Amino acid sequence: MKCLVTGGSGFLGSHLVEELIDNNHKVTILDKISPKFKLKKKIKFIKTDLLNKKKVELAIKNQDVVFHYGGLSGINESMHNPLKTAEYNLIATLRLLDFCLKYKIKRFIFASSVYVNSEQGSFYKSSKRAAEDFIEEYKKKYNLKFTILRFGTVYGIRASKENNINKIIDIALKKKKIIYQGNKKNIREYINVKDASKLALKTINKKYINKYVKISGKEKTSVIKALTVIKKEMGLTSKIIYQKKKDVGHYINFPDNLVVKKAKKINSRQYISFAKGIREIIKSKTK
Repeated sequence: MKCLVTGGSGFLGSHLVEELIDNNHKVTILDKISPKFKLKKKIKFIKTDLLNKKKVELAIKNQDVVFHYGGLSGINESMHNPLKTAEYNLIATLRLLDFCLKYKIKRFIFASSVYVNSEQGSFYKSSKRAAEDFIEEYKKKYNLKFTILRFGTVYGIRASKENNINKIIDIALKKKKIIYQGNKKNIREYINVKDASKLALKTINKKYINKYVKISGKEKTSVIKALTVIKKEMGLTSKIIYQKKKDVGHYINFPDNLVVKKAKKINSRQYISFAKGIREIIKSKTK
């Protein structure tokens, strides 16, 4: 199939692109940043901002599926930029939906977040929840087929500086200490980005048309356990340092306070272990 991936040069998007190519799909990346990862086959790349209507329309022409992974993804950044968050995560999404109708796109697959179930997540959560509502209405009014992917805590190589696991490892490499800023009670369902991308690729299947899909790890893991694994894999012996910091915008346990459209969790028979995933990040940073 011919697939457009907005944000295809980013953390989640770049790994999805690799999965699509490995499975013989034709891929076009739309991103304001050029891809920095090696590709086994040629892809089409359109360098543009999501708000550039002409280039976005050009990118959507003749596609079968649109994977919308682009936008503002950082909770901390969104907290201080509500207008920018709305422009990139909502307005840009609406324009994409209009172009999908115009060019009869077979499916619109949207990268959302488990934060839509939470009272946390600030303007980022609000933008994702609003986008989901608009996508649902486009289906009702125009019969635009969709799939919504609600990602949990994803980690792995090529993660942004704001990614928490990435941040912890970067600090540890510099200071030779594991330093964690946040609540010791935090629990997450960590999933390696490669596993997340394989699961996302599965949703091209017709059975996921007009479905909400949760993509997260196999089990809940305390932050204490996760930090212990990182410490072991880095060969550090000093005690883990916990720095108290109010987790503004972040949930402690899995976000399920609010009643919103239920998402069915998609699973895999095989997952990359957290320890192996951490080793891969460390190796990529210490080559």
